[in-house]
Amino acid sequence: MQKRAAAKCPYISTIFLSTKDDIPTAVEAMRPGAIEFLTKPFRDNELVSAVREALERSLLPVVKKAEKQALQRCYAALSPRQRQVMALVSLGFFNQQVGGELGISEITGKAHRGQVMRKRGADSLADLVRMAAMLGLAKRREATMLGGHADFAA
Repeated sequence: MQKRAAAKCPYISTIFLSTKDDIPTAVEAMRPGAIEFLTKPFRDNELVSAVREALERSLLPVVKKAEKQALQRCYAALSPRQRQVMALVSLGFFNQQVGGELGISEITGKAHRGQVMRKRGADSLADLVRMAAMLGLAKRREATMLGGHADFAA
């Protein structure tokens, strides 16, 4: 039953409660992903602790998905030029290089970068790079470079 549940809902954590107190049974339970194996009788605080950990682990993928969806919404709100600037800056391009690549002045590139950081809520360049990585912008940029296209809109 645990194997089927793990296959259908891998984000849900499993806690095993058993009367068997032997290593093979514990290993069999832990192998498909149980986070805890408690043998009866167990203390209430052990179960409460295991349930807390299970909830935290189960929520993590949901939180990550929500964060990525929020990033995607913010990214969609950027202008095409701002998307280009974000992609280049996240790859390590300096303002002057961004300007040269896009045929705009360094100052205009810097202004676009500032707008992107404000819209994205990035406090630093590192934040912006982390957000771009979560969106897969570097991979998209590399693919367009390999294809010989100068499309940075991702």
